[in-house]
Amino acid sequence: MAKGEKRKENRKKNAEENKGLKFKKNWYPVSDSKRHFARKCKVPKKSHISPDFKPGQVVILLSGRFRGRRVVFLKKLESNLLLVTGPYKYNGVPLKRVNAAYVLPTNTVLKVDEKVADSVKDSLFTKKVEIERKSEKDFFVEDEVKKKRITEEKKKAQNDVDTQVKKAVDEVPMMKEYLRNRFALKSGDKPHLMKF
Repeated sequence: MAKGEKRKENRKKNAEENKGLKFKKNWYPVSDSKRHFARKCKVPKKSHISPDFKPGQVVILLSGRFRGRRVVFLKKLESNLLLVTGPYKYNGVPLKRVNAAYVLPTNTVLKVDEKVADSVKDSLFTKKVEIERKSEKDFFVEDEVKKKRITEEKKKAQNDVDTQVKKAVDEVPMMKEYLRNRFALKSGDKPHLMKF
């Protein structure tokens, strides 16, 4: 028997044995049909906020527009986000929701009343103004839209919270300058050995 004939016979045998089976080529899926993602647990696990956070504690923001800013932690919201403020007059950070994963707690704690931010809820941060731009005239209305975005309710909440936080900041010497300064690492700094 020649080599070519043996190969043909082996192929026929293999084809008969493996009839009805589908083989994967490389790592590609057998079928091209799309499958929807099925969550194994019904309710996603709530994010856990470390007990290290205390109202009045100074924390460092690690991402976003205000990264590197030192801000004052006020409370944990229902959405499991942290509510922080600059205060706005000292470092330009308004009342803001932040994910706990992007915050670095420090040992500095100010004497801030826990009930300072009781009136602030997640609903305060939802977007309320949406304008569809249909004509060229609407394109230049951008400044008015920005003004409307900051509602009176938000201004009042910012003012109420910041007046009390500013009092606590002014009691501690050099705290105002500390909050105004940005946190940054220089070459050679070892953050895992630092104490904040």
